[in-house]
Amino acid sequence: MAPRKQPTPEDRSHAIQIVIATLASGQDTDPVLEELAALHIRHNTFPAEELLELASDAIGESGATPAEPIDFEKIRERFLPEHRFSGKNQHYKSKYAITAAAMIHGGVYPDLLDDAAWWQTDDLWAYSFFALLIFVRAAAERTGRSVEEVAISIADRRMARLSPIDDRQGAG
Repeated sequence: MAPRKQPTPEDRSHAIQIVIATLASGQDTDPVLEELAALHIRHNTFPAEELLELASDAIGESGATPAEPIDFEKIRERFLPEHRFSGKNQHYKSKYAITAAAMIHGGVYPDLLDDAAWWQTDDLWAYSFFALLIFVRAAAERTGRSVEEVAISIADRRMARLSPIDDRQGAG
C-alpha cells in the first residue's frame, strides 16, 4: 500500500480539535506535539496550515490592528519563555512561523511548502504550533482573558468540538 500523500478532511479536523481542546483545558502542551508529529505527513506542510490559521485566529482574538499591533520585539521570550530556541535555524524557523501567521491574518497566504523546502527537517508543523501558543498567549494578555478562554473563543469561531481531550484522558 502506497503511503498517503495528502491529509484527509478528518485529519485536518482532528488536528484542530486536539490543539484547541488542549489549550482550552489548560493542560500541558508537550503531549500535543507528539500527537501532531503522528499526524504529520512527510514532505507535506500538514498540520502546519491548520496551526497557522489558528494562530491567525488568535491574532484576531487579540484585537491587534495596525494602530495597536502586537509588539514583535522579544515575542518568543515574552510568550514562550519555557522554550529556548538555539542556533540560526531554530530562530529563523520560529520567526518564519510567527510571521506566516501574521501574513495569513493580513490576508496573504505564504507559500509554505516552497518556503520550508530548504529546511532539511520536516518540522514546519512544530514551529507553527509554537507560533499558535505565542499568539494565543498574546491574545490572553491583551484582552485580560485566560489562554483557556481565548482557545474556547477560537473553537466557537471555528465550530470545533472540544471533546477529543476527554478521549485522550480516558486512554492510557
